[in-house]
Amino acid sequence: MSSEEKNKIVGGTLYLVATPIGNLADMSARAIKVLSKVDFIAAEDTRNTLRMLSALGISASLVSYHDHNRHEAGERICARLSAGESCALVTDAGTPAISDPGEDLVALCAERGIPVTSIPGACAFVTALTLSGLPTRRFCFEGFLPVKGRERRERLEALSRETRTFMLHEAPHKLRTTLDDLAEALGTDRRIALCRELTKLNEEVMRVTLGEAVEYYSAHEPRGEYVLVIDGRGASEDDDELRNMSPEAAVAYYEEQGMPRKEAIKAAARLLGLPKNEVYKYTVNDAKN
Repeated sequence: MSSEEKNKIVGGTLYLVATPIGNLADMSARAIKVLSKVDFIAAEDTRNTLRMLSALGISASLVSYHDHNRHEAGERICARLSAGESCALVTDAGTPAISDPGEDLVALCAERGIPVTSIPGACAFVTALTLSGLPTRRFCFEGFLPVKGRERRERLEALSRETRTFMLHEAPHKLRTTLDDLAEALGTDRRIALCRELTKLNEEVMRVTLGEAVEYYSAHEPRGEYVLVIDGRGASEDDDELRNMSPEAAVAYYEEQGMPRKEAIKAAARLLGLPKNEVYKYTVNDAKN
């Protein structure tokens, strides 16, 4: 198939169109063409998309598709696609269907045999990863952490055992709480890159430890949307040997490195993938014996 044929707008197809995450100049020529030619555009926030389209000189028919109406709107969009119309799906910024209700629409189209194709472009977490200075060979994207409760604790506990670099999204008003929770679960010496306002005028990448991030933001107000890039566990070549230790031996090892007992128990729990209270129980029993 020639590039001209590949770029032709095909009726009955859903186009996933990546939009800029901050800098409008990052919009690709192919994305502009698709947005100009499709029968209609499904947008997370039609007001934001209308402003972007106006800046690009594009006039288009818009429908709303977001987290709160995705079931009903998804059915309506699929009906129009099945009738032969073409649709571009966009999110407020970045690539649709990544940590986004577009995931459901793609699954619905796949279930019904409706063609889907992607117009690649900006993606906030990939941009942050490349800027982080942390390992990029193996990584995972976690989106937003659960807000609170058991689900949040369990996710943090799982992340404490994650060996790959991982990324989180966070809003400014929740950043301090998230940094506190990450430092508690992962340790204050874990490396992190805090990437904010990516591709915008005030873009900033702060490469520090979690402890340093907590200290900095205790005195500075978080501003802008953040992508947090966090180093995976397993910095030591002796990790495999350490993971075979008993809980009491692991605590003793960290105490020998100069850690207070409380911090040594946390570190041993992270290393062994055990709850802190279970490691504490082992150390108490060991002391009694």
